[in-house]
Amino acid sequence: MFMTIPTLMTWTRIFAIPLIVGVFYLPESMASVYERNLVATIMFVVFAATDWLDGYLARKLNQTSSFGAFLDPVADKFLVCACVLVLVHLQRADVFVALIIIGREIAISALREWMAQIGASRSVAVHMIGKIKTVVQMVAIPFLLFDGVLFGLIDTHQWGVWLIWAAAVLTVWSMVYYLQKALPEIRARTK
Repeated sequence: MFMTIPTLMTWTRIFAIPLIVGVFYLPESMASVYERNLVATIMFVVFAATDWLDGYLARKLNQTSSFGAFLDPVADKFLVCACVLVLVHLQRADVFVALIIIGREIAISALREWMAQIGASRSVAVHMIGKIKTVVQMVAIPFLLFDGVLFGLIDTHQWGVWLIWAAAVLTVWSMVYYLQKALPEIRARTK
């Protein structure tokens, strides 16, 4: 199940990272700032959509696998973290937001790995607050990548800033939630 259609789609999210980052290194003679923002935004939206599509296809084609279940969240985290770092570099997101988002991803990934090793992974299973956090991030990031006025009405920079801070708050909230769920197991193992 290493090279199924859903797994290949998951791999595309990882391979998309240098493409999205690379767009911002194109010289002005090849692409204007607006064009770079637009291309990066479209690429992010298309590749982020594969997150839903690969899961749907894995279930529909009966191609679910433990490798796919491992790779899917890794690809998501790589894509989000890389884009957040690009946004910090472009001065469209605060470094504090990046530290919160990336730090949480590392901490919760480590927590889930440890909980799986001790046979208690159910206590840190994905919860609705984590899903809401992901949705808010996935809207904030393309808004900040675009960094302009959409349809002549929506200031994507301003909305993106609000949403990325909301995502940071939800990130902390979800981390506290998962830590609280894991706390009984942690206490039991440290006695």
